[in-house]
Amino acid sequence: MRDLNDLAYFEAVVRHRGFGTAARAIGIPKSKLSRHVTRLEAELGVRLLERSTRRFVVTELGQEFYRHCQAVIAEAEAADDVAARVQGEPRGLVRVSLPMGISHALGRQLPGFLQRYPKLRLQLVIANRRIDIIGERIDIALRIRQRLDTDANLTMRAFGESANFIIASPDLIAQFGMPESPADLRAFPTLGHDEDFGDSQWLLAGPDGAEEIFAHQPRLACHDFNMLVEAAVAGIGVTCLPEEACRQELATGQLLRILPDWHGGRGIRHLVFTSRRGMLPSVRAVIDFLLATLPDMTVDRATLSSALSSPPARTLPSTR
Repeated sequence: MRDLNDLAYFEAVVRHRGFGTAARAIGIPKSKLSRHVTRLEAELGVRLLERSTRRFVVTELGQEFYRHCQAVIAEAEAADDVAARVQGEPRGLVRVSLPMGISHALGRQLPGFLQRYPKLRLQLVIANRRIDIIGERIDIALRIRQRLDTDANLTMRAFGESANFIIASPDLIAQFGMPESPADLRAFPTLGHDEDFGDSQWLLAGPDGAEEIFAHQPRLACHDFNMLVEAAVAGIGVTCLPEEACRQELATGQLLRILPDWHGGRGIRHLVFTSRRGMLPSVRAVIDFLLATLPDMTVDRATLSSALSSPPARTLPSTR
């Protein structure tokens, strides 16, 4: 019988569109992946991939073979799920996607959680991009968006609201003064969190439904919220970030929330997971851990109801 590992490694290489990215994603050496795929091609007597130092192409036969590999792996995972449900003990791999800037909230509690469940393995995918939960085989995704997903194949668990705060260091405020309106921000250097060419924009929401667009040319722009927080603490510029990303620095006084009557958009915090895997003991344990560990998890039902019933507003790109 063919080694299912060969099929799984080939599926990973195609799904991640390369040996290097697949090796990093699943945590095994690139050379091992290459050996397994080469052995698979030799046993089949066909060419599944065309690869060189500059090109990576899946052959037509390889694409058809890939689809069958996906089905085989899905069935193997379903078989594991059956056994896991019977055993009741959290075990096996759980993949969780988190936005940048939020993972630090788990740092202190995570070792104790893993010690409590020695047969559980956890893989965190940390990125500020839209995650394809099914395509990337993610079990749980933490999202912060204006409205909940409506995909019938996904289950949602909302746990509160998040806002983008306008923040700056005390030293920067001492140098430029405390702004009293969004227009005063034009005197400040700024930090942005988009990577598109050209000016950045923040759509700021204020009292009584007021909105202002603040266009600026940031001194530093990137998707890495941790880097932006560090730059803000160092006084490089004022920025607008989700409260989760800067909560600790605000609590310690390293950063100040300025223009507190204004914010850069609100979003609903929620966990997303596939219905099929939602009741696995391992997935349930991780969901419970996230809800207990991440800050401010109590659902504000009045705020949540208002957010869901109101029309979508234009906001800054939220964490994903």
